[in-house]
Amino acid sequence: MESGRCSLARMLVCRLWTTVSKALFAEFLATGLYVFFGVGSGLRWPLGIPSVLQIAITFNLATAMVVQVTWKASGAHVNPAVTLAFLVGSQISLPRAVAYVAAQLAGATAGAALLYGVTPGEARETLGVNVVRNSVSTSQAVAVELVLTLQLVLCVFASTDSRQTSASPATIIGASVAVGHLIGIYFTGCSMNPARSFGPAIIVGKFAVHWIFWVGPLTGAVLASLIYNFILFPDTKTLAQRLAILTGTAEVEKVEGVEPQKKESQSSSGDTEMESVCQVA
Repeated sequence: MESGRCSLARMLVCRLWTTVSKALFAEFLATGLYVFFGVGSGLRWPLGIPSVLQIAITFNLATAMVVQVTWKASGAHVNPAVTLAFLVGSQISLPRAVAYVAAQLAGATAGAALLYGVTPGEARETLGVNVVRNSVSTSQAVAVELVLTLQLVLCVFASTDSRQTSASPATIIGASVAVGHLIGIYFTGCSMNPARSFGPAIIVGKFAVHWIFWVGPLTGAVLASLIYNFILFPDTKTLAQRLAILTGTAEVEKVEGVEPQKKESQSSSGDTEMESVCQVA
């Protein structure tokens, strides 16, 4: 009896580790591709300066692409602000959130480094580093980034919420990113994503007013999570459940609470339990 329970627990832990590793790689890959294509669309080539519409459409398509590719592997956060919003909404554990953000920042740096390496010097300039326009104050820049990210995170929640009518997250989130760029470019170059700002900044070493592109998006993400999860569509999680999800102990409890099954049913039982664990993780 005990040996069967331990065996099943080990199997679940191994599967969970495999799932988490795959999710982290998915976040790394998705963020790298997002930065490469999105930031690349804004480079100023001698033969032509990209229009705001061109940049917005490219970010739209890049977002839709990476969400579609990595949605099933990691949830396709691709953005520390989105990860923070899911953490506040008790939809991801703190350990996984920290790991996601690390993977996103690493991916953004890799994507920016690749773009820098393949781009001729005449077109690199500042590699699309986000800056505040001369006529825009820092408080205005923070407010704009807050609002842009708030609408993005609301769209992420609405398009991924199983309680709502099913829709295509790739299409909805991509459209939200495009809307943000159509207005945000005139103020701050439009970040909405601290990783998108971090990657190019660390490659070219330009961190002037970089804090704006963390404070604005992260604040907007927290507000969006509170609005969606506690006002518009509150869920039924108890405080104890939220704390268990936050610390990641909910996953351990699920594993330890598995009752041993007959040998012929252990495989299907493990798969079902794993799905529940991954939902929390």
